[in-house]
Amino acid sequence: MPQLNPSPWFAILLFSWLVFLIILPPKIIAHTFPGEPALSTEKTKTEPWNWPWH
Repeated sequence: MPQLNPSPWFAILLFSWLVFLIILPPKIIAHTFPGEPALSTEKTKTEPWNWPWH
């Protein structure tokens, strides 16, 4: 029965885990988000909302 032959599927399994564990993590860790929020000590004044509650 050919579906029980592990040779092609085992190689695919090993290669996919190689990609997931060795190649992808450095690429994901090196990712930076554009427009990092700047730290500001200035407080903004907030106004209460006047919503008509029915």
